[in-house]
Amino acid sequence: MTTYAALLRGINVGGSRKVPMAELRTLMTGLGHDDVRTYLQSGQAVFASGHGDEESLAAELASAIEKHFGFAVDVIVRDHAYLRAIADNCPFPAAELEPKQLHVTYFSAPVEAERFAEIDPGAHLPEEFRLGDRALYLYAPNGLGRSKLAEILSRPRINKGLIATSRNWNTVVKLVEMTGD
Repeated sequence: MTTYAALLRGINVGGSRKVPMAELRTLMTGLGHDDVRTYLQSGQAVFASGHGDEESLAAELASAIEKHFGFAVDVIVRDHAYLRAIADNCPFPAAELEPKQLHVTYFSAPVEAERFAEIDPGAHLPEEFRLGDRALYLYAPNGLGRSKLAEILSRPRINKGLIATSRNWNTVVKLVEMTGD
């Protein structure tokens, strides 16, 4: 059995695309997963599974969500080792920052630096971003809601062909803890 986190993109925001966490846990248990737990209402579920890999588990869950709730939801699934590595390899001093200042965008596939070549790193200081393994770290000292760099990084042409979903540092750390149990 491997423990994974499922990251659902764009649910329970602004009263639309509602996915109650209790229903999600029941749905995932029905798919044969064990120890299903959720974190917050914004789309994180932790589960143990003895079948599949990250991609097949994400596709299975996305399909089940669409059938059950009637709308498509992008899903990324990552195991504990990956989540731990993302936290451990943060290029910013996470322990010195407020969690609302640091975010990780998880991607469904590896990303190349060329994808972000049009962004002038000096134009948005003190905001900064760095690439990681299928992830992007964003330092936004005034928070994500006020970040001009975050707005640019989320443009469809930059993320074309990828699923991308962001989490604040508190959630990044909590998912490492939950998948490590």
